Amino acid sequence: MSTRPLSRAIVLSRVAARSVLHPSIKERKAGLRQKSKSKQADMRGARLAPCLPLLLLAACWGGGADGHGVHPLSRIAIHHARVALDASAAVRALPKLLGSRGEDTAWVTVEFKIPRASDGDWIGVFSPSNFNGSTCPGSHGSGPGPAICSAPIKYQFTNYSSGYNKSATGALKFQLINQRQDFSFGFFTGGLSNPTLVAVSNRIVFANPKAPVYPRLALGKTWNKMTVTWTSGYGISEAHPFVEWGMKGSHPVHAAADTVTFGRESLCGEPARSVGWRDPGFIHTAFLKNLSPEKEYYYKIGHRLRNGQVIWGKPKSFRAPPYPGQKSLQRVVIFGDMGKDERDGSNEYQNYQPASLNTTDALIRDLDNTDIVFHIGDISYANGYLSQWDQFTQQVEPITSRVPYMMASGNHERDFPNSGSLYNGTDSGGECGVPAETMYYVPTEKRDNYWYSMDYGMFRFCVADSEHDWREGTEQYSFLDRCLGSVDRARQPWLVFIAHRVLGYSSGFFYGFDGTFAEPMARQSLEGLWRRHRVDVAFYGHVHQYERTCPVYEERCLPDGHGTVHVVVGGGGSHLSNFTAEAPPWSVYRQMDYGFGKLTASDARSLQFEYRRSSDGKVYDSFTLRRD
Repeated sequence: MSTRPLSRAIVLSRVAARSVLHPSIKERKAGLRQKSKSKQADMRGARLAPCLPLLLLAACWGGGADGHGVHPLSRIAIHHARVALDASAAVRALPKLLGSRGEDTAWVTVEFKIPRASDGDWIGVFSPSNFNGSTCPGSHGSGPGPAICSAPIKYQFTNYSSGYNKSATGALKFQLINQRQDFSFGFFTGGLSNPTLVAVSNRIVFANPKAPVYPRLALGKTWNKMTVTWTSGYGISEAHPFVEWGMKGSHPVHAAADTVTFGRESLCGEPARSVGWRDPGFIHTAFLKNLSPEKEYYYKIGHRLRNGQVIWGKPKSFRAPPYPGQKSLQRVVIFGDMGKDERDGSNEYQNYQPASLNTTDALIRDLDNTDIVFHIGDISYANGYLSQWDQFTQQVEPITSRVPYMMASGNHERDFPNSGSLYNGTDSGGECGVPAETMYYVPTEKRDNYWYSMDYGMFRFCVADSEHDWREGTEQYSFLDRCLGSVDRARQPWLVFIAHRVLGYSSGFFYGFDGTFAEPMARQSLEGLWRRHRVDVAFYGHVHQYERTCPVYEERCLPDGHGTVHVVVGGGGSHLSNFTAEAPPWSVYRQMDYGFGKLTASDARSLQFEYRRSSDGKVYDSFTLRRD
């Protein structure tokens, strides 16, 4: 990987270009150097010392606690692909025009034939439709380059079509989403490791590929501000982005949106800068201010073209949050490590995120009983294949367009060597947090420092960034101390700590194997804070399972109110992780299954928690915290 400074991301506004959004790698390194070098050395020593068995080295440094899997698109050796078009092979896609009634998704039938069938034949979806070597960076330089330099968005093997191996003809159905460009389908032989392109389909396209799509809500930096973020193909030179909104029954107003994008050079490694790159389009964010607590609002995203025409998104609505200290029914869903899946069955033969759709659908079914959602890291699992961020935003849009969808940063968003992240793994695939920071609004003070505080009625949430240093003496530790210590517990009785990696307690196999049962040095650094500020519950992802502790301090179970309950809710959808053979004394309930957590509070006297399985939405574990 090149370690030269990366050029900055491009941030656009309705008036003019504004300050940059993403710091360069050089700036991130400079910020990192302000921390104690000895602490960095101590951390790495502590992180490696328990992991001396060679089997565990990769797990300790590379996100192994989450049962690190293989991204389906990384299995395709697209940079070694050959082009050998065969006149007797053919592939055709229908219909050619998609979304003629404003739909954002469409089903496409792909028909194909070849003289001789093979089990390794496959069909890939490419966008833009022209994906030959002429579009590769530097393709006009000297020397031969790759024949194809971009990975497909997804793929299916042709033998998914019944009878293909005998007839050498078949048909498959793909679900496409509006991703700002046209599409074509490539027919490959040779399997994933030695792909040869033998036929290319006709071009297909959405009626308006630039249309505004996939709105996502998030709370702003104050309780009475809601942000609306969405994606489109319209730059500020073409159209003015805005949100039309208002309380139901009132006259609507317009809130102008800022616009941001980023280029390949803003990313820090492979495959994000090479075969995984895809233009992210333009991401717009508007701020809806001075909301009345718990009132219903409607909104609609739009772009006013230079000729005066307005291109509208679909009408949506949301309920404003409660004010800090307000006593009302407040329901909070929390989970991690969900990723995305394909409803058409693409990419699923290796089960990378087998329960992602189950969790998504379970949340959609219960949306009328949900007020806010926290997805606490390992969000899309794009891992440097940027097309997957669009796929993820479309999958969760029924949720994000109706309730605030808050994020925490995980290893699959942030980690990459020499990029300023605390851990030196490659789990982000060279993204280094840039897509996550851009695609979703988070009320942080600094975009790359993914920690923040949030008040929601009777709750105070302190969200940590486990991928940056959290130990005593660091900027993040000081923030956490302020966040946990500044809340008025008479008004906001329920104090919740959130992080992606397990900074508290877990008997997941990789944490339990060396006896730390958490990230090394985590409890030594943070448990005093939780005790001093009387944190009620701490939530984590990273380990793909569910586990709950007793109220615990220094590995001892204590009476209610005298310790923090630690809950791992990392079973959002990615492949499951194992537990240690024996449960530690502080582990009350363990389940190796997919699911999510739900907090419910209606007054200052009791807080209920439920663990629900994604498969059926039923409650399999619960507890209640009580106040006198």
